[in-house]
Amino acid sequence: MAMKQKTEKKKSPVNIWGESALWARALNFLVLLVHELIVLFRRPWRPKGPPLDLSDYTLVFEDDFDGDALNGDIWRPDSDGQRKGGYWDAGQARVEGGKLIIRTEYKAEGPYGAGWYSWCCVTRETFRRACGYFEARCRLPAAQGLWSAFWLTSDEVRAGVPGTRATELDIMESPLWKRRGKQGLITQNIHYNGYDWETRYRNAAVARAVNPYEEFNTYGLKWTPEEYIFYVNGAETGRSRYGGVCREPLFLLLSVEVDGVGGIPSAGWSGKITKNRGDSLPAEFVVDYVRVYAPKEGYNGQ
Repeated sequence: MAMKQKTEKKKSPVNIWGESALWARALNFLVLLVHELIVLFRRPWRPKGPPLDLSDYTLVFEDDFDGDALNGDIWRPDSDGQRKGGYWDAGQARVEGGKLIIRTEYKAEGPYGAGWYSWCCVTRETFRRACGYFEARCRLPAAQGLWSAFWLTSDEVRAGVPGTRATELDIMESPLWKRRGKQGLITQNIHYNGYDWETRYRNAAVARAVNPYEEFNTYGLKWTPEEYIFYVNGAETGRSRYGGVCREPLFLLLSVEVDGVGGIPSAGWSGKITKNRGDSLPAEFVVDYVRVYAPKEGYNGQ
């Protein structure tokens, strides 16, 4: 008589940020505690490295947002709909006075129902690059419970894929307004191996910008074959080769996200959006330009 073989069912990976369960909220709060420790021990916060040198680089991508609308030949929406503690919707973005403005606000009758709305635009279909210098000049949204970001990534960032093939490079993230913005801190981070329990994460720098919620600062990344070098206002803030340096091209993103899970705000690394007081909201992420430089021929990008 043949014995029946026991087969184990493979569990599907869980998207922790799309869940509204209590454990997912608890994990979101744990991220806050871990990040607070990172901020505490990453001193000094001021940019401390050598100044940026682009003498061996040439400009290959530029958007100064000088039209009357966002250039659809460059930027596209990134999966509008539920995103963490809120929703992404293209109606939250406008171009005005040579600036891209992404607005975060509560809408009782938004396209996806009542909730907090913001947006993300990407160059997934239009522009990708491996190695070079990437820079954005922007003013950050002055509220807690949300964060703006200028970053690079790939759709291949998932469990089992090494950092040399696909990674997320956060050139600037702004979750620290909950400190009342007095310290002017931003974070610069690296992720690979997906976004669930298996994710690999490294903070490259916690750096001080110049009054970033009221003034424009530049945030940059020099990606060489050997390492990633992060900058604020042209001064080096940190270096890393965490996960191994990526060899594949990544696309650009400009985004604002609301802290929380399942479309519902909750306390996380940026605080909680419902705890803002006064006129903090609506809040706007204002981008003056985005530029990308490539190493000149024969130069290795160091």
